[in-house]
Amino acid sequence: MREVAERAGVTKQTVSNVVTGRVRVSPATAAKVRAAIAELGYTPNIVARSLATGTTMTVGLLVPTVTSAFYATVVEEAENVLEEHGYHLLLCTTRQDSERARAHFASLSSRSVDALLIAGDNGLNDHLPLLADARFPVALCAWETEVPDTLPVITLDYEQAGYLAGRHLRDLGHERVAILSSPVHASRIDGFVRAFARDGLTVPPSAIFTPPEPTVFGGFTAARAALAADPGLTAIFATYDTIALGALEAARLSGRSVPGDLSIVGHDDIEEVRHTHPALTTVAAPGREMARQAIELLLRAVQEGRRPVNSLQLLRSTLVARDSSGPAPGR
Repeated sequence: MREVAERAGVTKQTVSNVVTGRVRVSPATAAKVRAAIAELGYTPNIVARSLATGTTMTVGLLVPTVTSAFYATVVEEAENVLEEHGYHLLLCTTRQDSERARAHFASLSSRSVDALLIAGDNGLNDHLPLLADARFPVALCAWETEVPDTLPVITLDYEQAGYLAGRHLRDLGHERVAILSSPVHASRIDGFVRAFARDGLTVPPSAIFTPPEPTVFGGFTAARAALAADPGLTAIFATYDTIALGALEAARLSGRSVPGDLSIVGHDDIEEVRHTHPALTTVAAPGREMARQAIELLLRAVQEGRRPVNSLQLLRSTLVARDSSGPAPGR
C-alpha cells in the first residue's frame, strides 16, 4: 500500500479509502490510485483487511437460478456495482427449491458478509424470519407475490407490465387471446386482464395456460394447448420471453404466420428475442436498474452503519414493439 501511495503521489490513507470505498475520493485521485494499483499488481489481503476493519467487503446475492437470462442480468449488474465500490459478490442459488433456500438463509444469517440482496420471491416468504437477527442489512428485489413489510423492497411494477401488454394488443384490435404464464405471475395476468376489461372484454381463466416447465419447450407445449383449445386465437401474451420463444415455434409448426395470423408478446426483453424471426414484441423489464438501485441501497446502509430504510419502490416497465405483433386478422 505504501508503494502504491508513492507511485500515485497520495497518502496511504487515500489508497485505503479508494480500495475500501468507505470514504469518497475525487474521481481524478481515485483514477491515479487505481492506475498505480494496476501497474504494481497490488492485491489487497482480504482476510487481513477483514480482521482490521470488521468487514469482509463482500455482499451476498440469492437468486432462483442463473440459467434465466433475466436473473443472469441481475447478477451481472450487481457484480458491476459492487466492483465499482471495491466489494466482492457471494452468489447463491435456490434452484426453485424451498428447502435449499431455507438452508441458504440459515447459513447466510451467520456468515461474514456485509449485506445480503435476495432476488426473486418464489417460495421464500416463509423463510424470511430466519434473517430477523442478521447482523447485516438485507434488501429484496424482483419481488412479485405478497410484499413483506419487514424489509426494504425494490422491485418492478409487474401489474403495470401486464397492462402494457394487454393495451398493446387491444389497440391492435385483438379480442381472442391466451396467456402463457407461471402461477407466480399473477400480477402480470391481473394487469393484462385489466387492460381488456377497460374495453368491456373478459379474459376468462380458461384462456390461461401454464407451461409444464420454464423453458422454450414448456412455452411450445403451452402454446400448442392454447391453439388447440381455441383455433380462432389471434394473440398470445407470454409472461416471460423464454416461453414466448416456444410460442413462436408452435405458431410456425401450426402453419400460422406471425404476426399475420397470430400476434405474440413476451415479457423481460432478453437479448435473444431481439434476433428472432420475427423479432419479439415484449415488455422490457428494467432488471439492471433494479439491481443497481438495490445494491446501492445496501452499500449506503453498510457505509452509514445502519439498517436501510424499510420502503417499497416500484420501477416501471416499457413496451418494445417489434415484428411479432400486428393488427388482428380482418381489422
